[in-house]
Amino acid sequence: MMSRERKKTAALQDKLQLLRSLAHSHALSNTSIIMDASKYIKELKQNVVMLNQEIACAAQDSRSRQSSYPTVNVETLGHGSFLVNVLSDKSCPGLLVSILEAFDELGLSVLQATATCADTFRLEAIGGENLVENVDEHVVKQAVLRACSSLSGGGNKQT
Repeated sequence: MMSRERKKTAALQDKLQLLRSLAHSHALSNTSIIMDASKYIKELKQNVVMLNQEIACAAQDSRSRQSSYPTVNVETLGHGSFLVNVLSDKSCPGLLVSILEAFDELGLSVLQATATCADTFRLEAIGGENLVENVDEHVVKQAVLRACSSLSGGGNKQT
């Protein structure tokens, strides 16, 4: 029968060997195994910090990309006219022109419009006198979204 001291020593050796394998250590002495394990733990901590920074940066990039996508809302006013609202957290050169060209392609005349494009972009327009058949609010919305995404690189947010 083994004494308690031998059982403790055997258990300690087993744990040191496990630690040696987990830390990818080739050391033979107990002290060296523990030092290698300590270095390994420091490396793991640094990796965790770097991964957390990458995740934070990726989340921030994702939020900024999503917030810059325009929001388009179209309502039918009747008699072939539509109220179009476009909102974007970011102003993009040429966006207003691109939207107005989309109106033109649909045969819609701009009856009234208010636009701001300093830091953000906002357009409220009433388009009417529809010369093309089968144009409904969904068709207008898709055309405006295509006009927006052609300038912003393809993304859009629909409401």
